[in-house]
Amino acid sequence: MEYRVLGKTGLKISRLGFGGIPIQRVDAAQTRVLMLQMKDAGINYIDTARGYTVSESYLGEALEGIREHFVIATKSMARTADAMAKDIDLSLQNLRTDYIDLYQVHNPSEKDLQTVIAPGGALEALLEAKKAGKIGHIGLTAHSLQVFEKALELEWVETIMFPYNIVETQGEELIAKCTEKNIGFICMKPLAGGALEDGTLAVRFTVANPHVTVTIPGMATQEEMAENMAAVNNTSPLTEEELQEVERIRKTLGTQFCRRCNYCAPCSVGISIPAVFLFEGYLSRYGLEEWGRQRYATLSVKASACIGCGDCESRCPYNLPIREMMKAASEKFDT
Repeated sequence: MEYRVLGKTGLKISRLGFGGIPIQRVDAAQTRVLMLQMKDAGINYIDTARGYTVSESYLGEALEGIREHFVIATKSMARTADAMAKDIDLSLQNLRTDYIDLYQVHNPSEKDLQTVIAPGGALEALLEAKKAGKIGHIGLTAHSLQVFEKALELEWVETIMFPYNIVETQGEELIAKCTEKNIGFICMKPLAGGALEDGTLAVRFTVANPHVTVTIPGMATQEEMAENMAAVNNTSPLTEEELQEVERIRKTLGTQFCRRCNYCAPCSVGISIPAVFLFEGYLSRYGLEEWGRQRYATLSVKASACIGCGDCESRCPYNLPIREMMKAASEKFDT
């Protein structure tokens, strides 16, 4: 396993990290199996968040007795000092540890960022926790290029996490600037939130960029972990065939697709928006029409129930025209 220094934190981490979202669909016992496998394989970077429901708790239980082998990163949507202080203590409790290596401000908007750094903002609690030894380093995650650019100029930001994958390369110039400023770059959504089917190519694409410190695909099974390890350990340049496939995927998928980040939720009528778009992708992009229709049929609330309120669009970090996309999905599935 290749290791990199995570920018100015000085932490030595594996090039492949563990994305902690998918373990919400397994249990603490399976998470323990994965952590032991990671320890043996030399994967030492773990990403989770306060907002990932049971993820912190599962990891805390799974890391009992082996915590010292890992660099733990988590994050909070808190914007005020009081709320952030409470979240830090909750994370420590959930993760069953007395310190967290990296604590991040989770996906602030430009307006949120001003609240974070203002008097009484979340940064105060982060700096206090760092001084007290509760956290080691402070970072920021973003989906917006504008926030990414601003974060590069903030002295307290030691790491930045941003989407980067075959079809989302809009951050490449800023990712390179992370290297210039000695800021660790954490690649989120290397599989574009599950939209990319060829996981090996997707992961290889991200680590082919020398400015990516660590890539963190979500993993919930030993098979997924083995596939990702093989992709990262294959350090040969992308072949001509792989580069051609990258271009084919870009032409097929484009940029208007759901990354399944779930920030659009909750839908006012209970539609699982990411699920609708996932199943629509099976039908439209991957030639799996029967599978897509079968999966769609299991949804308790269908796309046709959309009332067009637009609340979801106001929360989507990618500014997707969700109402139009939902109408198109309904025409394919419900008619």
